[in-house]
Amino acid sequence: MVLDRLEALPLGRFHYKLLLVTGLGWLFDSMDTGLIAFVLPVLAKEWQLTPGQMGLIGSIGLIGMALGAVVSGTVADHMGRKKVFSITVLLYSIASGLCALSWDYTSLLVFRFFVGFGLGGELPVAATLVSEYAPAHVRGRFIVLLESFWALGWMAAACIAYLFIPVYGWRMAFLIGALPAVYVFFIRMHMPESVRYLLAKGRIQEARNIVVKLEESLGVAVKPFGSEQEEVIPAAPAVSFKTLWRKPFMSRTIMLWLVWFGIIYSYYGIFMWLPSLVYQQGFTVVKTFEYVFIMTLAQLPGYYCAAWLVDRLGRKYTLSLFLLCSGIASYFFGHAATAATLMMWGAIMSFFNLGAWGVLYTYTPEMYPTAIRALGSGWAAGFGRFGGMAAPILVGVMLSQGFGFSGVFFMFAFVFIAVSAIVMSLGIESKQKNLESIS
Repeated sequence: MVLDRLEALPLGRFHYKLLLVTGLGWLFDSMDTGLIAFVLPVLAKEWQLTPGQMGLIGSIGLIGMALGAVVSGTVADHMGRKKVFSITVLLYSIASGLCALSWDYTSLLVFRFFVGFGLGGELPVAATLVSEYAPAHVRGRFIVLLESFWALGWMAAACIAYLFIPVYGWRMAFLIGALPAVYVFFIRMHMPESVRYLLAKGRIQEARNIVVKLEESLGVAVKPFGSEQEEVIPAAPAVSFKTLWRKPFMSRTIMLWLVWFGIIYSYYGIFMWLPSLVYQQGFTVVKTFEYVFIMTLAQLPGYYCAAWLVDRLGRKYTLSLFLLCSGIASYFFGHAATAATLMMWGAIMSFFNLGAWGVLYTYTPEMYPTAIRALGSGWAAGFGRFGGMAAPILVGVMLSQGFGFSGVFFMFAFVFIAVSAIVMSLGIESKQKNLESIS
């Protein structure tokens, strides 16, 4: 049958091409998210923003991301992964360009909301698409490698901030962030629809045609197919939001929602404020961008280490370990007394934090069968965005109330360690399981 032949395909040019196409979308997402973090200290000075207003600029995008993740995850199970992926990339690109035209604080908030909606919609759909094509024995590695493009996007944002903002101002940064709109057309030409999605929708001949083309391109002998009846994927008893809260999915949903909330809360609370917090430690804007760029570089080896471990140590244990180490590094980062220790612990924090993200994007789609995979992934990511909404605002409040640098990072350390314990207590292992055996 189609799925057996899809799983039997050797790893080849198609899989790496799919990784690159979806990864570039991930890179542009990250670049846009990073740009607002680097723009904030400059914008705060120019517009005389309070810490609360700065926090809201960071949080409004997360509100959009929460809605985008839920809506796109639901729609992708009906319209298809490819179409939703293209629409969301186009939306956030246009909205990012509009941010450059912002005339006041309110207009920027509106445009950042739509940027977030596009970003939140693209990420879970891309991860679902790659997970449904990657062979089981390398699926974990591929999803972590997909997530590694996020680090490249942050590096691109840091370079744009370092090279353009001091010379051309913050508006130029947002204009550059609008470039991915051109990329949408490339996506439509080079990315196939998910075979598993087509089968679930009864579009059997389309699924077969894709597999035949893949076999031909990878040098695999093409054999005739049998009856179409053997291709039908059994649907879940009731494909709806309620399904996520029935056995055996309820404990998985609780675990994923809490972990997504904790990791997004910590990530956006830390990295959305990182340039501003480092700047407040007494460094110049240019030095701040340099230090944050160095910390960001550590994200890449973090991803690659996670990619190596995830198919060996397993999803559950790799994720829990990386979250625990993120918490330890966060605590010491908050107590750094010199520029050298600040960069060292910041780099370690980035290494484990982003490695954990890569594993989580691998782990989440593997918790649900095809019929509710995008739905479950979208809702988990969407709920997590509430953490992202709260964190930037809460950091602003904590700073206003005098908690200081160390107090903020003590709080993030606690959250990381708590979600690490949740993964260990509620998580199940899904290493190298066929996606169709998940139930």
